[in-house]
Amino acid sequence: MKQWMLKAGQKCDEVFLRNEVEMTLGGEPTFVPVEPVGAEWSYAAVGPTKLLYARALAFRLLEDHLPGGVDFFSPGKSYPGEVNPRWAIRLLANRDGTPIFPLRSAGAVSADALASLRKHIAKGLGVKPRWKCIPDPQEESAQVWALLVDAEDDAWESFEWPAGARLRLTSAPGPAGLRLPLHVLAEKIPRRALTLEWRANQLAIFLPPVVQSPFVKLLAVLGESLRHSGIGSVEMQGYVPTDEALLWTQVGLTADPGVLEVNLPACASWEHYNTWVHAVTDGAEAVGLRSWKIFSPKGHPEGSGGGNHLLWGGPTIERNPFFSRPGWMASLLRYWQHHPSLAYLFTGCYVGASSQAPRADESARDRYDLELALAFLESLPKGDHRHLIGETLRHLQTDVTGNSHRSEISLDKFWNAGWPSGMLGLLEFRAIESLPTPEWMGAVALLWSGLAAWLLEHPFRHRLHEFSHDLHDRFFLPTILWRDLQHVLKDLRGGGFDLDEKLFHQIWSWKFPEVLAFREGDARFTIRKAHESWPLLCETPVDGGTTSRFVDTSMERLELLANRAFAESFDLRAANRPLTLKRIDKDTFLCGLRFRRTNLHPSLHPGLPPQMPMEISVHSAETTHRFVLRENDAAFHPLRTKRDIKPPGESCKTSTGRGDFTYDLRIP
Repeated sequence: MKQWMLKAGQKCDEVFLRNEVEMTLGGEPTFVPVEPVGAEWSYAAVGPTKLLYARALAFRLLEDHLPGGVDFFSPGKSYPGEVNPRWAIRLLANRDGTPIFPLRSAGAVSADALASLRKHIAKGLGVKPRWKCIPDPQEESAQVWALLVDAEDDAWESFEWPAGARLRLTSAPGPAGLRLPLHVLAEKIPRRALTLEWRANQLAIFLPPVVQSPFVKLLAVLGESLRHSGIGSVEMQGYVPTDEALLWTQVGLTADPGVLEVNLPACASWEHYNTWVHAVTDGAEAVGLRSWKIFSPKGHPEGSGGGNHLLWGGPTIERNPFFSRPGWMASLLRYWQHHPSLAYLFTGCYVGASSQAPRADESARDRYDLELALAFLESLPKGDHRHLIGETLRHLQTDVTGNSHRSEISLDKFWNAGWPSGMLGLLEFRAIESLPTPEWMGAVALLWSGLAAWLLEHPFRHRLHEFSHDLHDRFFLPTILWRDLQHVLKDLRGGGFDLDEKLFHQIWSWKFPEVLAFREGDARFTIRKAHESWPLLCETPVDGGTTSRFVDTSMERLELLANRAFAESFDLRAANRPLTLKRIDKDTFLCGLRFRRTNLHPSLHPGLPPQMPMEISVHSAETTHRFVLRENDAAFHPLRTKRDIKPPGESCKTSTGRGDFTYDLRIP
């Protein structure tokens, strides 16, 4: 770890300790294979290889970082349009270092061993052994035993299956514990069952949903029962409760569209978070995964395509630092709104109102309402205001459809009583993407932690800034974003948080790769990839009678940047249309250029053809240089100059004609 990182992290700890703040830091880095193949590594959540990678990574993390831990194959979230819930692998390890299961001897799993296991489990729980063998219509050789149980105040009770009922597992895919015929039970019988599944010489135990205290007892009983029965290999499945007593270190591996997502533990400090980012990245690389990919053979490296969200919370709900500090929350939101680099610099290449993490002022929200909400929070007296904070902000921190999850700063897990997982006290920053090194990902988290600590003691009370058209016209351009981030880093330095600007410039250079570099004498001219937005299209019918909302990804944006020597000696043309560079200081001239790269269906303006190949020409009194970007190229290539250069066409125009920085090549 670099020394400046360690010092800045310690400075955060000092500020939080001085103000009696216990803030946890969580993360969700995402990974893909070195050679991602198939829909599961493009747009689908599940597929034939993703679970194999997840199990391999889980084994690596348990071996290297969670000794004595156990992995659980668990049902994940259900989403509209998906037939089955997604899966999740949850890793549990005791914080005190003791193993979840006592050490057990290995032995053959015979019918007698399984019978002994059922006997010892019932005895250990203190219940009648009312196990029921339930046939599986998909595989007659499988053996599935289920015990209806429930727990109250750590006391367990078992129940009889109804006599005479036809009991068979359903034909749905997945573990037997999710396919039990619970619909035949009377209403008074709890729909919870402990399930043993013997299939293909592998034993799986499925745990029902219970709270933490009886869950811990059940784990202890299972461990002792496996040891007494001589069974040394088992796959754990089922539901893992919330860690209310802070007994465990938990890591989650979940199926997400196009990526494998890793849910890091809630870390008590940035240094702890940084340790886990390195551990997970090292483990992923060891099993053939990485946090970046290349979309085409000639393309530039980009993020994984998934997120790397950061989550702020507290060690427990009772000790959450945000509930009693609404002014701090307002200060954070004000500062983030003033600095678009925090929304645009560390996220994917497509941003804007229809992205996965739009700013609040991009989501058709009146800035007046945002200002009114923040001013109200700043006026609140001391006390626990969790409900009022959540209700004030969650309707404003949304995307254009009102989705509170898809926003730059999401409060859907803060205090929303309408959702089962909406009352966790979490503030989620979604405009962050996975980066190719754990050091870079740790640096971004350190930037976030530094801002949280600095704003805790230096409230930011400036009124929200009216960016209007400038937000997309200028702040989609890399140079403008970098200068904004420099202001952020300067603020932190003034507060005693000295973050290395060079490292963040490396991240900036990677996020916005150079696609053309021209040098002649003192003249310098470069082109970099810039950000572009995804216009939201209308609802379109799809198979099955539902509708889907598409976005138009046909447009791209470039930044053209030059120094004074170039601006005074050369002229620029795009597709033989003159461009004018705008001066932003004495030696910096730039503009943006939007053009249509593809014409896929559906899209806006389907009658406008793609503007590829894209030609940029550089003219002086003596020379002409021409460069071309072809459809499958990642960068411009030089062209031989023709002697008969055509006169320039009509000047390229901006979308508003107001002297914007960005020209739109589609406008005639």
